[in-house]
Amino acid sequence: MDRYELRRVDYSLSGDQTDLQAAYREFFKANCSINVVRAAEAGGFDKGLWERLCATGATRMALPEEVGGDGATMVDLVLVAEEFGRVLAPVPWIDHVCAARLLARLGALGGDTAGVVTGEQIAGLDLRESDAAGPRLISNGSVADHVVVRDGADVVRLTFDTRPAGVDNIGKLPMAWIDPGAAEGRTVIGSGPQALADYQLALDEWRLLMASALAGLVEETMTIAGEFAKTRYTLGVPISTLQGISHPLANMAITVQGGRALARRAAWYLDNEPGERPELGPSAFVFMAEEAAKAATMAVHVQGGLGVSDEAAASAYLVRARGWPLAGGDPGMTTQRIGRIVAARESQ
Repeated sequence: MDRYELRRVDYSLSGDQTDLQAAYREFFKANCSINVVRAAEAGGFDKGLWERLCATGATRMALPEEVGGDGATMVDLVLVAEEFGRVLAPVPWIDHVCAARLLARLGALGGDTAGVVTGEQIAGLDLRESDAAGPRLISNGSVADHVVVRDGADVVRLTFDTRPAGVDNIGKLPMAWIDPGAAEGRTVIGSGPQALADYQLALDEWRLLMASALAGLVEETMTIAGEFAKTRYTLGVPISTLQGISHPLANMAITVQGGRALARRAAWYLDNEPGERPELGPSAFVFMAEEAAKAATMAVHVQGGLGVSDEAAASAYLVRARGWPLAGGDPGMTTQRIGRIVAARESQ
């Protein structure tokens, strides 16, 4: 087996990638406690945290060098996304990164969108697979300066003199209803099959990064539940020694490792062979969308009545585990797309 073939089945991290993940783990640990998360729930956005995150280059790193970015790989981005999910960061980093990369691919990053590179301007993205007309529920619509949507065969950038009002949602996201027909500014930035393919790639990237964020979320819920189980006693023994607790905790660990491995594999293919395994990113998303909710529910059960209280961190993780994946619509629609990709490949 040559070195390239070996790399296709070996997704271990380089030293630089390990350092990158460690740096962002420390950043989020220092700047995003559960109290910060709770304080931002009303609007779904912490402006101070966003500004500090942008100062690290987290928005710029995802973009190609020719538009002022750092040319980071998708593997780099999934590592940051994992740390983002670990702390439930109340900032629209995943949406912004995917929208910004789409703007760059369509040659629409510059001029009045130049601030997107540094995060001074926030970009949003309609995450639905459909191009049906009418208002769309955009996951960061109440804080975005630019929103990219699909309108028939066109990809359109919308701007607003006044940002739409946020709406309550179970993911505690800065969501808003946006009607493309009512936007003050409407610019067609791409048309035809290639523009729509670029748009689909942005949706796939969002699902991949969300899968990684959910892997980080599950790992942290496992830590919360595990620490509780080691210190809570029944009949003179820690409840962690009971099969009804230890086995579900082991299943959480399996979920983390499985989702992480699948996401990193998908990211490697996007970086090196983008047309080879397009179903991997959506598959990681569907897997983690289902398993994260199960794991977070179990973490609440481990803590009993404490876990379902508003003050418990486990409850905050549970609502995001259920709500975040739904920002992209019904995961079942993504499952259907995976089926179409695999069926088309097998029929060739």
